[in-house]
Amino acid sequence: MSQEPRLVQGNEACAEGAIYAGMRFYAGYPITPSTEIAEILAKRLPQVGGKFIQMEDEIASMAAVIGASLTGAKSMTATSGPGFSLKQENIGYAFMAEIPCVIVNVQRLGPSTGVATAPAQGDVMQARWGTHGDHPAIVVSPSSVRETFDLTVRAFNLAEKFRVPVIILMDEVVGHMREKVTLPEPGDLPIFNRVKPDCDRESYYPYRAQENEAPPMALFGEGYRFHVTGLFHDESGFATEKPDIVARQLRRLHHKISYNLDQVISYESQQTENAELVVIAYGGTYRAVARAVKLARAAGLKVGTFRPQTIWPFPEEAVSSLAQAGKKLLVVEMNYGQLLLEVQRVAGGRCGVYSCLQADGELTKPETILNKIREVY
Repeated sequence: MSQEPRLVQGNEACAEGAIYAGMRFYAGYPITPSTEIAEILAKRLPQVGGKFIQMEDEIASMAAVIGASLTGAKSMTATSGPGFSLKQENIGYAFMAEIPCVIVNVQRLGPSTGVATAPAQGDVMQARWGTHGDHPAIVVSPSSVRETFDLTVRAFNLAEKFRVPVIILMDEVVGHMREKVTLPEPGDLPIFNRVKPDCDRESYYPYRAQENEAPPMALFGEGYRFHVTGLFHDESGFATEKPDIVARQLRRLHHKISYNLDQVISYESQQTENAELVVIAYGGTYRAVARAVKLARAAGLKVGTFRPQTIWPFPEEAVSSLAQAGKKLLVVEMNYGQLLLEVQRVAGGRCGVYSCLQADGELTKPETILNKIREVY
């Protein structure tokens, strides 16, 4: 029997989606506009046998999530811009040590403390390149309350399958809006759990895997020898500086994502087949874009939309196809043009690429987008 429809906030959908995915450990520090996630999980996790802990800061929160994941608990933390910056070193550690976890960033206007309650999308590039070194990244961005639930579940599935930290890049609009939704019943959405080793303890190498795979993951406390370090390491997990081993490890960290893009990338396109202009947007901004495009269509303009649900890896092939078809591309985002740069790179001069950018703490209005559509059409 399905659940009854109810009014749900975006941050609440994220918390409930995490529990649905099997998340049983949360460590965080309250920060607007993500605080409701922590407040809800402080109540909900004990009800399902999970653990909630408020740490002394964002650095410790990320470290606690990593530690909990090593014991087998699906783990998550949530924050906003300033806290996301503090988490970066430990996010890099999770990439290197291949520790699955989920980080939610409900974006607010920055830089620095900025405006705590204002929407923005200024952390797009930070989500990709925030931690130092050469590393892959998986970043998803929901545009509605129900999609926040679904993409949170998907974020955990991707984290567990590929043994990586996955970032849910929300914004204040999506985090704080409320919509009437029907949440799924257990079993309606697929759940992926990490693969454990099937060999005996003496034969276990924690980082032995094919070039395009994540290795099976033993859990702390199960008796397997499992050395964890942020240094480059060999298959045993112990540090090495040998160039051939270092190169092979870094190559595998990338290839386990890049060889499986069909399992990672997701996007939604509407009315692009006969469109002369395609508007590209994500997160809360897409909601205003959808209204503007509807008005443009009513006025006889052939306009479509393209919305990446996975921002990183960027859906390069799909956007390249739009550019190859000669369609004009209009990028709308609440920053000074972060995803715009990626669209321009992929388009490679094959079509016109335009922008409608706003970063003043207000959601871009449909009328503003419609005027820009008429200008570049």
